Amino acid sequence: MSVLDLIAWIVLGAIAGWLAGLIVGGHGLGVIGTIVLGIVGALVGGFIASALGLPSGGAGAGDLNLVSIIVAVIGAVVVVAIAGLVMGRRSTV
Repeated sequence: MSVLDLIAWIVLGAIAGWLAGLIVGGHGLGVIGTIVLGIVGALVGGFIASALGLPSGGAGAGDLNLVSIIVAVIGAVVVVAIAGLVMGRRSTV
């Protein structure tokens, strides 16, 4: 994965994080928190798809396509949902 691919996944992840927040709810994370988690989710989704040999879309350098968007959104939804579960389990004292 090149530097341009990484930057493209970050930008795509920001968009995917916003979409993930709409899909699963932000769980009180706010827009910025959801976007940051979306970036993490998109990167994780891209790395996992690449490692499994699945077409991750290679979101860099003009290769943005439907597959890369789907991979990024799925990764972002998973990360935002997990963060929501973890945040929901915290108790206030």
